Amino acid sequence: MSLQRLLRVRAPTRQFLRSSVGPSRLRWSSGVSYPLQLASVTPQHAALYKESLVNPARFWGDLARSKLHWMEDFTQTMDCDMSGDRLKWFLGGKINVSVNLLDRHVETDPTKVALIWERDEPEDHQIITYQELLDETCRLGNLLKRDGVRKGDRVAIYMPVSPVAVAAMLACARIGAVHNVVFAGFSAESLRARIIDGGVSVVMTADEGVRGGRGIPLKSVVDDAVEGVESVRRVFVATRTGSKVNMDPVRDVPLEQAMSSESRVCPPEALDSEDSLFMLYTSGSTGRPKGLVHTQAGYLLYAALTQQYAFDYHPERGDVFACVADIGWITGHSYVVYGPLCNGGTTVLFESVPTYPNPGRYWEMVERLKVTHFYTAPTAIRMLLKFGDSWVSKYDRSSLRTLGCVGEPLNDEAWLWYNNVVGEDRCTVVDTWWQTETGGIMISPRPSPDDSTPKPGLPMTPFFGIEPALVSPETGRVLEGPNVSGHLCIQRPWPGMARTIHGDHDKFINTYYRPYPGLYFSGDGARRDAEGHYQITGRVDDVINVKGHRIGTAELESCVDQNESIAETAVVGYPHDTFGEAIYAFMVPMEGVAVDEEELVADIQASIRKKIGSFAVPQRYLIVPGLPKTRSGKIMRRILKKISADQPEELGDTSTLADPAVVQLILTKHSDKYVS
Repeated sequence: MSLQRLLRVRAPTRQFLRSSVGPSRLRWSSGVSYPLQLASVTPQHAALYKESLVNPARFWGDLARSKLHWMEDFTQTMDCDMSGDRLKWFLGGKINVSVNLLDRHVETDPTKVALIWERDEPEDHQIITYQELLDETCRLGNLLKRDGVRKGDRVAIYMPVSPVAVAAMLACARIGAVHNVVFAGFSAESLRARIIDGGVSVVMTADEGVRGGRGIPLKSVVDDAVEGVESVRRVFVATRTGSKVNMDPVRDVPLEQAMSSESRVCPPEALDSEDSLFMLYTSGSTGRPKGLVHTQAGYLLYAALTQQYAFDYHPERGDVFACVADIGWITGHSYVVYGPLCNGGTTVLFESVPTYPNPGRYWEMVERLKVTHFYTAPTAIRMLLKFGDSWVSKYDRSSLRTLGCVGEPLNDEAWLWYNNVVGEDRCTVVDTWWQTETGGIMISPRPSPDDSTPKPGLPMTPFFGIEPALVSPETGRVLEGPNVSGHLCIQRPWPGMARTIHGDHDKFINTYYRPYPGLYFSGDGARRDAEGHYQITGRVDDVINVKGHRIGTAELESCVDQNESIAETAVVGYPHDTFGEAIYAFMVPMEGVAVDEEELVADIQASIRKKIGSFAVPQRYLIVPGLPKTRSGKIMRRILKKISADQPEELGDTSTLADPAVVQLILTKHSDKYVS
């Protein structure tokens, strides 16, 4: 069966051609369109998936022409060899990402809602249409150009989750600048390191951020970060709270005032498919953060397709997509901004936290905004779970159809609560696996080759074009068949893949392509079950080797978390004279639950012996008030490893954690119990 038939060829659609005039006068040309007409479950899936592997150039080429609008068509779909040196897509094509996100939707319905800004203040949201977002993007683009920003220049965005932050991203895309969004919670030192590494010339920020009812002094952080940094010549300052801030008379410019005199027409640059779109920093297990580079067309296509089909998203029926990630992370890039807007959808910008002003914040928002798709992190689910069901059940969640999750493995207890309580056992739970490096979802329960019910804690099936491989860390060989575990690698290129690490391509190759030549190495471990479904077992540097047994932390944590007294767990390995490495479990009790430690430990030991085996029983346990987490919600197991190894002098800088004080509390409890 031909790909065109599988994709159900329809009438030709329109494509942008380059024009020297404003967006309202962009010319169109006829082009054949092959839009996907697939549900999240379809009998065509197996044939499409096979086609995506057997003939990837044709598969992705047809999709790129049907899904995206091009200023000039590409001449070659792909030139890739999985060495890390040749990763090129849609060669010769000219495109503008902001046109794909804004102009083409304004042409059809300028009043359609693009953004719903869920502000930090409870029950306070604002609506932004596609026309309004285009106007702000063009004003910002013209302002940046007037200030001397040119194609390829790097612009740092250190702003609250807000419409102006989205407009700043798209203004960079419109004029060909490379945006570097930094989570507006990083310290001045962390921001400074990213500014220097990226060679940033312009910083966009706000007077303050607001999160959980508290002000965040963004402008003063930027002042400290850019002090003495010669590359930064301009700081644009937006108004969020109206708080008085110091303004350098030469360097600093009030953003709204400067934008007010700019035109709402900004001709889009025709950019090469492989021109850089953005840089985004991600932490490694060692060394400084890596500035991963994503390019124009490949990233956009992959973000849009995965958002549409992994979540079964239909903008034409009024779906409201609420990914509650911060735009400073890749999840916010792909599934708050680029994917939903490319698809012409309505996307929610969530500025607050899940417990402000109470643990019902998410679900009150779902009721008020009629959210259909909700995407969050396991950390948030586990945190809300400990407050009980009443904060969920008091709100109407009948609009919900899809519940997504991303960030780390989702334990069984949290999955079941998410499905049964939040989703009322009628929504599809889409537990996704992907990375900053991949650009978009790689493994997910949907789209699916059958109508099987998603399994707790399993992403399950690879997306179109993705061919996973499990590799033995001992032999380096690909493991075949079911019921095997190994290092998770990807065998074939895909359009959304990162192209390099800014300023350090050797590190890019050494990290992702040299460990297993010919494969992309994710750094994660996984298991493939009897039905061929995948389960992520955790980072391979979080795997604990006890008496020769390799134990994934996620599997252990899921087992401990099933105890009704435990809200959240982190397990790490620590040096052991006999075993080489032993297991240490840090456990956070449920809110308001009195815990008998001896009885609790006995129950957990029995459960682990039953579910995993006696070799996996931890040697140490500690009940703690919380876990050290980044402000994006990831557990910093590195810190727990140093505590468990009695190396407090090697904890490093903990000031950027969500709650730095929790580290000292854990250290004190550990010392009292285990240090003689």
